[in-house]
Order: sequence, then structure tokens, then C-alpha cells
Amino acid sequence: MDGSRNTKEERGQMCNIIVNRRYRAKATSDEIISSSSPSRMADSEKEATEAPSIFDKIIKKEIPSTVVYENDKVLAFRDIAPQAPTHILIIPKVKDGLSGLSKAEERHVEILGYLLYIAKLVAKQEGLGDGFRIVINDGNDAGQSVYHLHVHLLGGRQMNWPPG
Repeated sequence: MDGSRNTKEERGQMCNIIVNRRYRAKATSDEIISSSSPSRMADSEKEATEAPSIFDKIIKKEIPSTVVYENDKVLAFRDIAPQAPTHILIIPKVKDGLSGLSKAEERHVEILGYLLYIAKLVAKQEGLGDGFRIVINDGNDAGQSVYHLHVHLLGGRQMNWPPG
């Protein structure tokens, strides 16, 4: 079991390295690490889940992204470390305490459904008529590295089950 945990931690660290390299010009490494590091999340989950994330900077256009869809409620942009030919992140523009799915409350029902509806629209826009996968990682053990609820839209290749 410990070997599995180390692998997840290593993957989280690699994600942070990729993000850090990509966005170094726009954000300091301390900002990136403090906003998205799983190891920091273990230290103070409450502080990190309430603090602005890298996604907040992307929403404010302080960090560049390749936007594929945007309106007043959501932003959809290409993942910088894609796991499939099409890998898009869909995020609510207002976090409202929704750092992960496990933090959802009844007041979040509308935005949760809306995120899935937008995923369908973006999948159609991207030509994913043969199918796509929706993933929401929740918590450190699930591989969540940014504590701002986000939906991964994956497609463009055959998806296997179980993943891996």
C-alpha cells in the first residue's frame, strides 16, 4: 500500500513540475506549489482549499490557457498535461467553497449539473461523437492536485476500463 501512495505523490509532484515549468513566467513556484501541491494539502487542507488556486489565476487571465469555451458561469480550457488526444478541464468561475465534489452542498446542485451539461456541449464542439469520459478527482488519494472543483473531459481515443 505504501508503494501505491508514493506513486500517487510522485505523480502529483510531476504535475506540479509540469505546471511550474509551463507557467513560470506568469507565477512564482511558491504560488504554484501553494495552490496545487498534494503534499501541502496534507499540511493544511482547510487553508489550501479556501486559498485561491491556479485556476483562479486562469479565470482572471493572469495565467494563459487555451480556452475552448467560456461564459459567465464556467471556463473550459485544454489541459497542459493531456491524458488523451482531447483533454479539457471545465471549471466553475465562482468556487463558492466547492474545492472538491465531497464539499458539495445543496446550493451547488445547479452548477454541478451545469458543468456536466457544458461537458456535453464541449464534447460535441470537439467532435467526440464516438464517446468521451468525464472524470472528477476528489481528494489527495484520488489524485486531485488543484483544490477547485473541475471536470476532466477526455476523448479522442478508446478508453479502457478499468483505467490504466
